[in-house]
Amino acid sequence: MSASSEFQRTDDEIVSLLSQWLMRTLGNDELRKRIEEIGTGELAPGQRAAVVELLKALAIAFPGERGDLEMLVRETVESLAYGE
Repeated sequence: MSASSEFQRTDDEIVSLLSQWLMRTLGNDELRKRIEEIGTGELAPGQRAAVVELLKALAIAFPGERGDLEMLVRETVESLAYGE
């Protein structure tokens, strides 16, 4: 874990990764791996459910696939932002 991530909340770290994916600087596999490294233990139940749903979708997505994932990523960002 990097020094900067030690001072960030879990939800902020994941939102940052999702933003990178939306800007196309992170691929599907890299996004999934990095979220798994961060973990979801510190998230609220609704936030955790949204991230787990996204991880499942990323696990079966083809490299470079974005279509339905984009909507799911945006919904996950919203869930994390509102602390649901």
